[in-house]
Amino acid sequence: MSSDWFTRKKPAQLERRIEFSDYQQTRDFLERVAELSESEGYYPDMSFGRTHVSITLRSEDDVDEVNEDMLRYARQVDQLIPAPDAKTDH
Repeated sequence: MSSDWFTRKKPAQLERRIEFSDYQQTRDFLERVAELSESEGYYPDMSFGRTHVSITLRSEDDVDEVNEDMLRYARQVDQLIPAPDAKTDH
């Protein structure tokens, strides 16, 4: 999991803001996260602007510590982020 995730406790959650080079990258990322959410049955809180996405992962059990499910989902989100110099083909 990337060190860009911020951990909070009580209730446990992971937060991250991701910057993109343009709107198309932001949109592509949101679509990939939507597919991940559908396959995992987990839907994080997200807000976004033209070139950024803020994502918050919360435990469904209202626990005080970040659990392995949250960490695994965060790692999967990290894999969806394009490389900093990636260009879109759209």
